[in-house]
Amino acid sequence: MSETPGHGGPHVPRRDDDPRGGYAPPGREPDGRDHAQGGDDGRYAAQGPQGTEDRPGDQHGDRQGDRQGDRSGDREEARDRWPDGLEGQAGVPDASEGLRDRVQELQDLVAELQDRRMRALADLDNLRKRAARDAERTRWEERARAAGEWLPVLDNLDRALEHAETDPGSIVDGMRAIRDQAQEVLSRLGYPRRDDTGTVFDPARHEAVGVLSQEGVPDGTVLRVVLPGYGDGERQLRPALVVVAKGA
Repeated sequence: MSETPGHGGPHVPRRDDDPRGGYAPPGREPDGRDHAQGGDDGRYAAQGPQGTEDRPGDQHGDRQGDRQGDRSGDREEARDRWPDGLEGQAGVPDASEGLRDRVQELQDLVAELQDRRMRALADLDNLRKRAARDAERTRWEERARAAGEWLPVLDNLDRALEHAETDPGSIVDGMRAIRDQAQEVLSRLGYPRRDDTGTVFDPARHEAVGVLSQEGVPDGTVLRVVLPGYGDGERQLRPALVVVAKGA
């Protein structure tokens, strides 16, 4: 280091190697760098007993690398968590292929159920029509059977009328025979004639058309049958019209 003379003033010390000829305090370079810090590298690292410490920039890079590693691990964990075929971009599951298959499966199921429904409705309509036809046919068969039972009665009435012209006295016997034959027909059809004289009055089987006081006869006794009843219980064709006794 040498002294530079001034013009009538104090000498200012300077370093011989200072190209700018400026003043540098002891321990510092003319460009402001510290001798102890060792230039640019001395600002961020210092020697110690354990070696060189990391600079702040290096620590920032390490933290950024750690974050990138965590994100990569998260993506791998997400891929492991989602089933095969459902991984998507940016961690979003891509289920479009599975959804398309499921939608197609449901559409096929709906079509099958709709076809079954239409077939069931058609079968139900056919069953209803067939039942209506069977019921109508059964009614006509029963009517024909009942009418066929009365044909002999009509034949006997015709014969009785023919003989009435030649033998008027025989018509009475012929009418009785025809009546008995008619009663037999009703019995075969399930409606036999009842004889209710002397029985106790029953509202389910009798219909009172008159009341008559008579000694020695309990109240509610059928004294006379005006019109006989046919059938009994649920198969009763008609109730008997009767006259009922009443106590004096």
